[in-house]
Amino acid sequence: MLWDWYGRWMTAWETALTTRDTNRVVRPLEWGFDWLNDFADPLHSTPAPCPQPLDRMIALNREIVSRSDDFFAYTTPTDFRLEFRHPQLFPTNVRPETLEQEAEMKRRAASGELEEAEFLRFTSPVRTPYPKNDQVNARWYPAPSHTASAGRSPSPKQAIVVLPQWNSDAISHNALCTLFNRFGISALRLSQPYHDIRRPAELERSDYAVSANVGRTASSCRQAVVDIRSCIDWLQTQGYTQFGVLGTSLGSCYAFIAAAHDPRLRVCAFNHASTWFGDVVWQGQSTRHVRAAFADAGLTQDQVRQIFLGISPMAYMERFAAHPKRVLVVHATYDLTFPLDLSLDVLANFKRLGIDFVSRVLPCGHYTTGETPYKYIDGWYLGSFIYKAFRGLAKNG
Repeated sequence: MLWDWYGRWMTAWETALTTRDTNRVVRPLEWGFDWLNDFADPLHSTPAPCPQPLDRMIALNREIVSRSDDFFAYTTPTDFRLEFRHPQLFPTNVRPETLEQEAEMKRRAASGELEEAEFLRFTSPVRTPYPKNDQVNARWYPAPSHTASAGRSPSPKQAIVVLPQWNSDAISHNALCTLFNRFGISALRLSQPYHDIRRPAELERSDYAVSANVGRTASSCRQAVVDIRSCIDWLQTQGYTQFGVLGTSLGSCYAFIAAAHDPRLRVCAFNHASTWFGDVVWQGQSTRHVRAAFADAGLTQDQVRQIFLGISPMAYMERFAAHPKRVLVVHATYDLTFPLDLSLDVLANFKRLGIDFVSRVLPCGHYTTGETPYKYIDGWYLGSFIYKAFRGLAKNG
Protein backbone atom coordinates (compact mmCIF):
# COMPACT_ATOMS: atom_id res chain seq x y z
CA MET A 1 0.00 0.00 0.00
CA LEU A 2 2.85 2.38 0.81
CA TRP A 3 4.50 1.75 -2.55
CA ASP A 4 1.16 2.27 -4.32
CA TRP A 5 0.84 5.65 -2.62
CA TYR A 6 4.45 6.53 -3.46
CA GLY A 7 3.89 5.61 -7.11
CA ARG A 8 0.78 7.78 -7.36
CA TRP A 9 2.58 10.66 -5.65
CA MET A 10 5.62 10.36 -7.92
CA THR A 11 3.47 10.16 -11.06
CA ALA A 12 1.56 13.28 -10.01
CA TRP A 13 4.79 15.16 -9.27
CA GLU A 14 6.36 14.07 -12.55
CA THR A 15 3.25 15.10 -14.48
CA ALA A 16 3.23 18.50 -12.80
CA LEU A 17 6.84 19.10 -13.79
CA THR A 18 6.27 18.07 -17.42
CA THR A 19 3.24 20.34 -17.78
CA ARG A 20 4.40 23.51 -16.00
CA ASP A 21 5.92 25.07 -19.12
CA THR A 22 3.31 26.62 -21.40
CA ASN A 23 5.51 27.44 -24.39
CA ARG A 24 5.46 24.06 -26.14
CA VAL A 25 4.24 24.59 -29.70
CA VAL A 26 2.37 22.05 -31.84
CA ARG A 27 3.81 22.38 -35.34
CA PRO A 28 2.41 20.48 -38.34
CA LEU A 29 4.12 17.44 -39.80
CA GLU A 30 6.89 18.25 -42.27
CA TRP A 31 8.87 15.48 -43.93
CA GLY A 32 11.99 17.62 -44.23
CA PHE A 33 13.72 15.72 -47.02
CA ASP A 34 15.62 18.91 -47.86
CA TRP A 35 17.51 18.59 -44.54
CA LEU A 36 19.02 15.33 -45.77
CA ASN A 37 19.47 16.16 -49.44
CA ASP A 38 23.23 15.53 -49.32
CA PHE A 39 22.58 11.88 -48.44
CA ALA A 40 21.41 9.46 -51.11
CA ASP A 41 17.63 9.06 -51.06
CA PRO A 42 16.88 5.61 -52.52
CA LEU A 43 13.39 6.60 -53.67
CA HIS A 44 14.04 10.19 -54.72
CA SER A 45 14.61 9.33 -58.37
CA THR A 46 12.22 6.39 -58.58
CA PRO A 47 10.21 6.48 -61.81
CA ALA A 48 6.52 7.44 -61.60
CA PRO A 49 4.38 6.93 -59.75
CA CYS A 50 6.27 8.84 -57.09
CA PRO A 51 6.33 7.03 -53.75
CA GLN A 52 4.34 8.44 -50.88
CA PRO A 53 6.37 10.62 -48.48
CA LEU A 54 5.90 8.10 -45.66
CA ASP A 55 7.31 5.22 -47.72
CA ARG A 56 10.11 7.40 -48.97
CA MET A 57 11.09 8.48 -45.42
CA ILE A 58 10.99 4.88 -44.16
CA ALA A 59 13.22 3.79 -47.04
CA LEU A 60 15.60 6.69 -46.39
CA ASN A 61 15.94 5.72 -42.74
CA ARG A 62 16.75 2.15 -43.69
CA GLU A 63 19.39 3.50 -46.03
CA ILE A 64 20.83 5.64 -43.22
CA VAL A 65 21.17 2.57 -41.02
CA SER A 66 22.73 0.43 -43.74
CA ARG A 67 25.20 3.21 -44.63
CA SER A 68 25.58 4.86 -41.25
CA ASP A 69 29.34 5.26 -41.70
CA ASP A 70 28.54 7.58 -44.58
CA PHE A 71 25.70 9.36 -42.80
CA PHE A 72 27.85 10.16 -39.74
CA ALA A 73 31.04 10.79 -41.72
CA TYR A 74 32.71 14.19 -41.41
CA THR A 75 35.84 16.19 -42.03
CA THR A 76 37.65 17.39 -38.92
CA PRO A 77 37.12 21.13 -38.40
CA THR A 78 40.08 23.43 -38.98
CA ASP A 79 38.93 26.43 -36.93
CA PHE A 80 39.14 25.14 -33.34
CA ARG A 81 39.61 28.04 -30.96
CA LEU A 82 39.21 28.87 -27.27
CA GLU A 83 37.00 31.79 -26.34
CA PHE A 84 36.62 33.56 -23.00
CA ARG A 85 33.27 35.12 -22.05
CA HIS A 86 30.86 35.42 -19.15
CA PRO A 87 28.56 32.40 -18.75
CA GLN A 88 24.90 33.01 -19.58
CA LEU A 89 21.81 30.99 -18.69
CA PHE A 90 19.86 30.86 -21.99
CA PRO A 91 16.65 29.60 -20.32
CA THR A 92 13.97 27.69 -22.24
CA ASN A 93 11.03 28.72 -20.08
CA VAL A 94 9.52 31.95 -18.85
CA ARG A 95 8.87 31.02 -15.22
CA PRO A 96 9.53 33.90 -12.77
CA GLU A 97 12.26 32.05 -10.85
CA THR A 98 14.14 31.29 -14.08
CA LEU A 99 13.95 34.86 -15.33
CA GLU A 100 15.18 36.05 -11.95
CA GLN A 101 18.14 33.68 -12.14
CA GLU A 102 18.97 34.93 -15.63
CA ALA A 103 18.79 38.57 -14.51
CA GLU A 104 21.04 37.86 -11.54
CA MET A 105 23.70 36.26 -13.75
CA LYS A 106 23.65 39.26 -16.07
CA ARG A 107 23.95 41.64 -13.10
CA ARG A 108 26.93 39.73 -11.70
CA ALA A 109 28.63 39.69 -15.10
CA ALA A 110 28.13 43.46 -15.50
CA SER A 111 29.49 44.18 -12.01
CA GLY A 112 32.52 41.94 -12.43
CA GLU A 113 31.38 39.46 -9.77
CA LEU A 114 31.06 36.64 -12.31
CA GLU A 115 34.29 35.33 -13.77
CA GLU A 116 34.70 34.62 -17.45
CA ALA A 117 34.72 30.99 -18.53
CA GLU A 118 36.57 29.18 -21.30
CA PHE A 119 34.70 27.73 -24.27
CA LEU A 120 35.81 25.61 -27.21
CA ARG A 121 34.31 26.96 -30.45
CA PHE A 122 34.43 25.60 -33.98
CA THR A 123 32.27 25.33 -37.08
CA SER A 124 30.26 22.12 -37.20
CA PRO A 125 31.04 19.89 -40.19
CA VAL A 126 27.25 19.48 -40.59
CA ARG A 127 25.77 22.72 -41.88
CA THR A 128 22.21 23.97 -41.43
CA PRO A 129 20.34 27.11 -42.54
CA TYR A 130 21.18 28.59 -39.12
CA PRO A 131 24.77 29.94 -38.90
CA LYS A 132 24.32 30.51 -35.16
CA ASN A 133 23.54 26.83 -34.66
CA ASP A 134 26.52 25.78 -36.74
CA GLN A 135 28.98 27.44 -34.37
CA VAL A 136 29.64 24.63 -31.89
CA ASN A 137 30.02 25.63 -28.27
CA ALA A 138 31.55 23.50 -25.50
CA ARG A 139 32.50 24.86 -22.10
CA TRP A 140 36.00 23.69 -21.29
CA TYR A 141 36.87 22.27 -17.89
CA PRO A 142 40.53 21.21 -17.98
CA ALA A 143 41.62 19.16 -15.00
CA PRO A 144 44.23 21.05 -12.96
CA SER A 145 46.74 18.25 -13.52
CA HIS A 146 46.38 18.71 -17.29
CA THR A 147 47.19 22.40 -17.48
CA ALA A 148 50.47 23.55 -18.99
CA SER A 149 51.77 24.73 -15.61
CA ALA A 150 51.16 21.34 -13.98
CA GLY A 151 53.98 19.65 -15.83
CA ARG A 152 53.94 16.25 -17.47
CA SER A 153 51.82 13.62 -15.73
CA PRO A 154 52.83 9.94 -15.85
CA SER A 155 49.17 8.97 -16.23
CA PRO A 156 47.32 9.14 -19.58
CA LYS A 157 45.38 12.33 -20.14
CA GLN A 158 41.67 11.52 -19.88
CA ALA A 159 38.67 13.58 -20.97
CA ILE A 160 34.91 13.25 -21.21
CA VAL A 161 32.29 14.98 -23.36
CA VAL A 162 29.12 15.80 -21.43
CA LEU A 163 25.72 16.29 -23.09
CA PRO A 164 22.75 17.48 -21.00
CA GLN A 165 19.07 16.86 -21.63
CA TRP A 166 16.77 18.29 -24.29
CA ASN A 167 15.92 21.96 -23.63
CA SER A 168 18.66 22.26 -21.03
CA ASP A 169 19.94 25.72 -20.19
CA ALA A 170 23.64 26.55 -20.41
CA ILE A 171 24.32 25.80 -16.72
CA SER A 172 22.92 22.28 -16.64
CA HIS A 173 25.53 19.56 -15.90
CA ASN A 174 28.33 22.04 -15.23
CA ALA A 175 28.61 20.73 -11.66
CA LEU A 176 29.34 17.26 -13.01
CA CYS A 177 32.25 18.66 -15.01
CA THR A 178 33.83 20.23 -11.93
CA LEU A 179 33.37 16.92 -10.13
CA PHE A 180 35.19 15.06 -12.90
CA ASN A 181 38.03 17.58 -12.64
CA ARG A 182 38.57 16.41 -9.06
CA PHE A 183 39.15 12.93 -10.45
CA GLY A 184 41.82 14.24 -12.82
CA ILE A 185 39.46 14.05 -15.81
CA SER A 186 39.00 17.04 -18.11
CA ALA A 187 35.53 17.76 -19.48
CA LEU A 188 33.87 19.45 -22.42
CA ARG A 189 30.25 20.35 -21.67
CA LEU A 190 28.78 20.40 -25.19
CA SER A 191 25.88 22.64 -26.18
CA GLN A 192 23.76 20.40 -28.38
CA PRO A 193 22.33 21.61 -31.70
CA TYR A 194 19.74 24.36 -31.27
CA HIS A 195 20.52 24.66 -27.55
CA ASP A 196 21.52 27.68 -25.44
CA ILE A 197 23.93 29.91 -27.41
CA ARG A 198 23.23 27.89 -30.58
CA ARG A 199 19.46 28.43 -30.42
CA PRO A 200 17.98 30.46 -33.31
CA ALA A 201 16.55 33.81 -32.25
CA GLU A 202 12.97 32.87 -33.18
CA LEU A 203 12.83 30.04 -30.62
CA GLU A 204 12.13 30.11 -26.89
CA ARG A 205 12.82 26.39 -26.62
CA SER A 206 15.20 24.03 -28.44
CA ASP A 207 12.32 22.79 -30.56
CA TYR A 208 14.27 22.19 -33.74
CA ALA A 209 16.27 19.38 -32.10
CA VAL A 210 13.13 17.23 -31.77
CA SER A 211 10.06 18.17 -33.74
CA ALA A 212 7.48 17.05 -36.27
CA ASN A 213 9.94 18.03 -39.01
CA VAL A 214 11.37 14.54 -39.48
CA GLY A 215 14.37 15.42 -41.63
CA ARG A 216 15.41 18.30 -39.40
CA THR A 217 15.25 16.06 -36.32
CA ALA A 218 17.47 13.48 -38.04
CA SER A 219 19.85 16.24 -39.15
CA SER A 220 20.08 17.50 -35.55
CA CYS A 221 21.12 14.06 -34.35
CA ARG A 222 23.62 13.75 -37.17
CA GLN A 223 25.11 17.13 -36.27
CA ALA A 224 25.32 16.27 -32.56
CA VAL A 225 27.10 12.98 -33.25
CA VAL A 226 29.59 14.67 -35.56
CA ASP A 227 30.15 17.48 -33.06
CA ILE A 228 30.97 14.95 -30.32
CA ARG A 229 33.50 13.24 -32.55
CA SER A 230 34.99 16.61 -33.54
CA CYS A 231 35.46 17.42 -29.85
CA ILE A 232 37.45 14.19 -29.50
CA ASP A 233 39.57 15.26 -32.47
CA TRP A 234 40.42 18.52 -30.70
CA LEU A 235 41.16 16.75 -27.43
CA GLN A 236 43.63 14.52 -29.25
CA THR A 237 45.50 17.59 -30.49
CA GLN A 238 45.80 18.60 -26.82
CA GLY A 239 47.50 15.33 -25.90
CA TYR A 240 44.47 13.42 -24.57
CA THR A 241 44.43 9.69 -25.23
CA GLN A 242 41.50 8.21 -23.29
CA PHE A 243 37.94 9.38 -23.80
CA GLY A 244 34.43 9.01 -22.53
CA VAL A 245 30.97 10.45 -23.07
CA LEU A 246 28.07 11.14 -20.73
CA GLY A 247 24.62 11.89 -22.06
CA THR A 248 21.33 12.60 -20.33
CA SER A 249 17.97 11.90 -21.98
CA LEU A 250 18.25 13.17 -25.59
CA GLY A 251 21.95 13.58 -24.89
CA SER A 252 22.18 9.86 -24.15
CA CYS A 253 20.78 9.07 -27.59
CA TYR A 254 23.39 11.27 -29.24
CA ALA A 255 26.14 9.85 -27.01
CA PHE A 256 25.18 6.25 -27.77
CA ILE A 257 25.20 6.72 -31.54
CA ALA A 258 28.53 8.58 -31.35
CA ALA A 259 30.07 5.76 -29.32
CA ALA A 260 28.67 3.18 -31.74
CA HIS A 261 30.53 4.90 -34.58
CA ASP A 262 33.69 6.00 -32.76
CA PRO A 263 35.75 3.34 -30.93
CA ARG A 264 37.74 6.09 -29.16
CA LEU A 265 34.81 6.50 -26.75
CA ARG A 266 35.53 3.72 -24.26
CA VAL A 267 33.69 5.02 -21.19
CA CYS A 268 29.96 5.66 -21.69
CA ALA A 269 27.37 6.85 -19.18
CA PHE A 270 23.75 6.97 -20.32
CA ASN A 271 21.61 8.90 -17.85
CA HIS A 272 18.13 7.72 -18.97
CA ALA A 273 18.22 5.52 -22.04
CA SER A 274 15.80 4.11 -24.59
CA THR A 275 15.91 1.84 -27.61
CA TRP A 276 13.54 3.57 -30.06
CA PHE A 277 13.53 7.32 -30.74
CA GLY A 278 10.05 7.22 -32.30
CA ASP A 279 8.51 5.35 -29.36
CA VAL A 280 9.78 8.01 -26.95
CA VAL A 281 8.25 10.69 -29.17
CA TRP A 282 4.95 8.80 -29.27
CA GLN A 283 4.70 7.74 -25.62
CA GLY A 284 6.64 10.36 -23.67
CA GLN A 285 4.99 13.22 -21.80
CA SER A 286 7.71 15.66 -22.86
CA THR A 287 6.96 15.14 -26.56
CA ARG A 288 3.16 15.11 -26.42
CA HIS A 289 3.07 18.20 -28.66
CA VAL A 290 5.22 16.42 -31.26
CA ARG A 291 3.05 13.31 -31.15
CA ALA A 292 -0.01 15.51 -31.67
CA ALA A 293 1.34 16.58 -35.07
CA PHE A 294 1.95 12.98 -36.14
CA ALA A 295 -1.43 11.82 -34.87
CA ASP A 296 -3.17 14.70 -36.67
CA ALA A 297 -1.46 13.54 -39.88
CA GLY A 298 -2.80 10.00 -39.37
CA LEU A 299 0.49 8.30 -38.51
CA THR A 300 0.66 5.35 -36.12
CA GLN A 301 3.20 4.58 -33.40
CA ASP A 302 4.84 1.91 -35.58
CA GLN A 303 5.18 4.33 -38.48
CA VAL A 304 6.73 6.98 -36.24
CA ARG A 305 9.21 4.36 -35.03
CA GLN A 306 10.17 3.61 -38.64
CA ILE A 307 10.62 7.23 -39.75
CA PHE A 308 13.07 7.75 -36.87
CA LEU A 309 14.88 4.42 -37.29
CA GLY A 310 18.10 6.09 -38.43
CA ILE A 311 18.51 7.98 -35.15
CA SER A 312 17.36 5.18 -32.83
CA PRO A 313 19.98 3.51 -30.58
CA MET A 314 18.36 0.14 -31.28
CA ALA A 315 19.51 0.36 -34.91
CA TYR A 316 23.17 0.44 -33.81
CA MET A 317 23.30 -2.07 -30.94
CA GLU A 318 25.62 -4.47 -32.74
CA ARG A 319 27.92 -1.63 -33.81
CA PHE A 320 28.04 -0.40 -30.22
CA ALA A 321 28.97 -3.86 -28.96
CA ALA A 322 31.73 -4.32 -31.56
CA HIS A 323 34.37 -2.45 -29.51
CA PRO A 324 35.09 -2.83 -25.78
CA LYS A 325 33.55 -0.21 -23.53
CA ARG A 326 32.68 0.30 -19.90
CA VAL A 327 29.05 1.41 -19.73
CA LEU A 328 26.62 2.78 -17.15
CA VAL A 329 22.86 2.89 -17.71
CA VAL A 330 20.69 4.85 -15.27
CA HIS A 331 16.92 4.58 -15.55
CA ALA A 332 13.99 5.70 -13.43
CA THR A 333 11.13 3.52 -12.22
CA TYR A 334 8.47 6.22 -12.70
CA ASP A 335 9.79 7.73 -15.92
CA LEU A 336 6.95 9.19 -18.02
CA THR A 337 9.29 10.56 -20.71
CA PHE A 338 11.49 7.52 -21.39
CA PRO A 339 8.97 4.76 -20.58
CA LEU A 340 10.35 2.05 -18.33
CA ASP A 341 9.88 -0.79 -20.84
CA LEU A 342 12.12 1.00 -23.35
CA SER A 343 14.87 1.43 -20.75
CA LEU A 344 14.61 -2.23 -19.75
CA ASP A 345 14.85 -3.09 -23.44
CA VAL A 346 18.25 -1.35 -23.50
CA LEU A 347 19.45 -3.54 -20.62
CA ALA A 348 18.11 -6.71 -22.25
CA ASN A 349 19.97 -5.95 -25.47
CA PHE A 350 23.18 -5.14 -23.61
CA LYS A 351 22.94 -8.52 -21.88
CA ARG A 352 22.21 -10.26 -25.16
CA LEU A 353 25.29 -8.74 -26.77
CA GLY A 354 27.62 -9.27 -23.81
CA ILE A 355 28.29 -5.56 -23.26
CA ASP A 356 30.18 -4.74 -20.05
CA PHE A 357 27.65 -2.53 -18.28
CA VAL A 358 26.39 -1.43 -14.88
CA SER A 359 22.71 -0.73 -14.27
CA ARG A 360 21.45 1.74 -11.67
CA VAL A 361 17.83 2.56 -10.85
CA LEU A 362 16.37 5.82 -9.54
CA PRO A 363 13.11 5.67 -7.52
CA CYS A 364 11.71 8.68 -9.34
CA GLY A 365 10.84 9.91 -12.82
CA HIS A 366 12.56 11.71 -15.67
CA TYR A 367 12.08 15.32 -14.55
CA THR A 368 12.20 14.51 -10.84
CA THR A 369 15.76 13.24 -11.39
CA GLY A 370 16.70 16.91 -11.17
CA GLU A 371 14.96 17.39 -7.84
CA THR A 372 16.18 16.78 -4.28
CA PRO A 373 17.08 14.13 -3.15
CA TYR A 374 17.16 12.26 -6.45
CA LYS A 375 19.68 14.55 -8.14
CA TYR A 376 22.23 13.66 -5.46
CA ILE A 377 21.60 9.94 -5.90
CA ASP A 378 21.98 10.34 -9.66
CA GLY A 379 25.15 12.39 -9.19
CA TRP A 380 26.59 9.64 -7.00
CA TYR A 381 25.80 6.98 -9.61
CA LEU A 382 27.37 9.01 -12.42
CA GLY A 383 30.37 10.30 -10.48
CA SER A 384 31.37 6.99 -8.89
CA PHE A 385 31.05 5.16 -12.20
CA ILE A 386 33.12 7.70 -14.14
CA TYR A 387 35.80 7.67 -11.46
CA LYS A 388 36.10 3.87 -11.40
CA ALA A 389 35.80 3.41 -15.16
CA PHE A 390 38.54 5.91 -16.01
CA ARG A 391 40.76 4.60 -13.23
CA GLY A 392 40.39 1.10 -14.68
CA LEU A 393 41.11 2.44 -18.16
CA ALA A 394 44.30 4.12 -16.97
CA LYS A 395 45.41 0.94 -15.25
CA ASN A 396 44.61 -1.54 -18.01
CA GLY A 397 44.89 0.63 -21.09
